[in-house]
Amino acid sequence: MLKAVVFDDEYIVLKGLQAMIDWPSFGIELAGTASDGYSALELFRKVQPDIILTDIRMPGMDGLQLIEAVMKEAPNTYCIVFSGFNEFEYVRRAIELGVADYLDKPITIQSIEKAIRKMLVKTEEQKENLAIKQKWQESKQELLEKATLDLLLTGRESLSKWRSSFGPDVERIKGVTVLAYSGKFVWTNQEQVEAVAVKHGQEQWLALFHYEHPTYEWWQWLAYDVDLNDREAIAIGVGHTYSNLEQACASCKEAVRALRSARLLQTKGIVRFEELGEAMTTPKGLSEREEAIVLSIRAGNKAGLLEQIDYFIAWIQNEKVDTEIIEREMLKLIYMTLQAAQESGLDARADEYHRRYMPHVEIREAAASGQLLPWFREQIEKIADLTMESRELTKHAAVEQARAYIELNISRDLSLQEVAGHVGLNATYLSVLFKEVMGETYIKFLTRYRMEYAKILLAKGLKVNEASEKVGYHTYRHFSEVFKKHTGFTPGQYKDELGNPS
Repeated sequence: MLKAVVFDDEYIVLKGLQAMIDWPSFGIELAGTASDGYSALELFRKVQPDIILTDIRMPGMDGLQLIEAVMKEAPNTYCIVFSGFNEFEYVRRAIELGVADYLDKPITIQSIEKAIRKMLVKTEEQKENLAIKQKWQESKQELLEKATLDLLLTGRESLSKWRSSFGPDVERIKGVTVLAYSGKFVWTNQEQVEAVAVKHGQEQWLALFHYEHPTYEWWQWLAYDVDLNDREAIAIGVGHTYSNLEQACASCKEAVRALRSARLLQTKGIVRFEELGEAMTTPKGLSEREEAIVLSIRAGNKAGLLEQIDYFIAWIQNEKVDTEIIEREMLKLIYMTLQAAQESGLDARADEYHRRYMPHVEIREAAASGQLLPWFREQIEKIADLTMESRELTKHAAVEQARAYIELNISRDLSLQEVAGHVGLNATYLSVLFKEVMGETYIKFLTRYRMEYAKILLAKGLKVNEASEKVGYHTYRHFSEVFKKHTGFTPGQYKDELGNPS
């Protein structure tokens, strides 16, 4: 049922409209009346009516001021005004403000009922138009989503169809990036990006079509925003950004691989393919099963590693693989896990063990004695144990070294790859260690340190743009957005609270 309110300073008008109009017969509830402008505005905000019937002249706030306030807060409200004979300018102004109908005073029951019927016809037409528009928009969005899925799967051959589905803004696009994730992720709409979500199996893909080239600061802001707002803590794989839209499918494949790596690394938030590095993406030609084993050892995920080894052994048993192939595959996996363990940083004792280790000799003996499968599992478990021990001994020092480097270089664009290179570790591996030691992600620590330092600089009297640059933000917009998320104030408001001019 629609809700209506009546505003007039004449008591007899209010009582007459309450008593003489059969509101329910029109499907309308009369939700209240008021006799002055301020009370009327208060009642409007409380009731949120669909229809307002108001006199133009009222004490306190007149009808025009009231309508102006209403239209700012609820532009779809249907307003009917009452006016005297000599109030042409008032009526003209009311129409400019968006009043739907007006009635000359003295008003009659017939004129009110006629205005209500007219309003109901218009309302029904608006509903029908809105339903048609919504259906068209849904159909258009469905076509765009299907065309985008085809683009991500096939690239060039689907580009022409996708361009026509996207519409005229396609000419503004500067590049495309694909995100892959499983679970619930809410994208924050932005002017510089058009995001199209599609589903592929159990995964969700989000194609970001950039109207501006994404900067380092934009990625930092996005990572922080996801880290801050993602309560379910899901992993999001991110492919490269390509200016050629034909390469959307390449970005999609990279995003899926980054997501797969993130799962095996047991890390959450944004994981960019370019941050994984060659070591974390594994050599070309490995099967998904082999890749999972290598990534598990690098992640320090012993349980996941042994689970993957069990899958590998089950594959051997089920497929009845030739013995020579089995031995070759086992040796390959042992040497790959050894290499991955060494890249993760081994202490001297573990390193010495690896130098004396000769699996190519031992595997022959194990095969001859019929103990090949248990021997293989034992070898992988030994490598994992040594790696975990070394990891525990070295991770604190590596993270402390990374933290010191961040604090010394806070005024520059400071990527995870650069910090990891300084420490001598893979970027994603350092990210995992950082979360373990610090209890927060790399991006959350970096942003928090920058914002706390910015607060100190602003308190010392530095201008906002000076503080922004000194903490590594060279775009005021992103600095201001992150600062407000962190403190609840914009940088300018924060300075005002301290009593310093901006």
